[in-house]
Amino acid sequence: MTPPPARRADAERSRIAVLDAALHLLGERPSAGMAAVAAAAGVTRQTVYAHFSSRDDLVTAVVDHMTEKVVQAMDAVAADAGPAPDALFRLLDATWRVSEAYPALIQLGDHPTLTERDRTRHQPIADRIAQVLQRGRDDGVFDPTPPLSWQVAAVIALSHATGEEVRADRMPAAEAQQALRSGLLRLLMPDTATSATEPP
Repeated sequence: MTPPPARRADAERSRIAVLDAALHLLGERPSAGMAAVAAAAGVTRQTVYAHFSSRDDLVTAVVDHMTEKVVQAMDAVAADAGPAPDALFRLLDATWRVSEAYPALIQLGDHPTLTERDRTRHQPIADRIAQVLQRGRDDGVFDPTPPLSWQVAAVIALSHATGEEVRADRMPAAEAQQALRSGLLRLLMPDTATSATEPP
């Protein structure tokens, strides 16, 4: 028998409350257990287990939840406006802000149980990057020679590498972001255009 709409809505609100609490708690304490998540959410441990059968299940859902926040942040920056390089940097800045808010969850995203889901999880992010890159290719700003899929993968890989340098305290955040921007311009733009548009 299907639960009435009000009960389903209550259950969904409860699930979101647990996810939000876990997002913040695991962002600070990646080893926190289900009891700590329940306490942070203001619910019983049984309620947490009613939504998530195991800690691995909860971690998977939390990383998915963080990815949704990244997508929401990307959608808020008007990536279809202005020059394509500026739009790309706005998208990446949006992802950077979410990652900075929950740095420990980046490591949780590398959890072995999540590996097979990475491609599906990142697809909405990759799609938004691809749209901006395609616009730049159409406008003649980005090099149309390499496959678009390669450029998208390269942008994501370089962004992840930059974040890892910051998390490992090998580069200050501001320096890393500047290096990322310069590196992306060199990677994406035709050789003759790079020197004229590279940020100071």
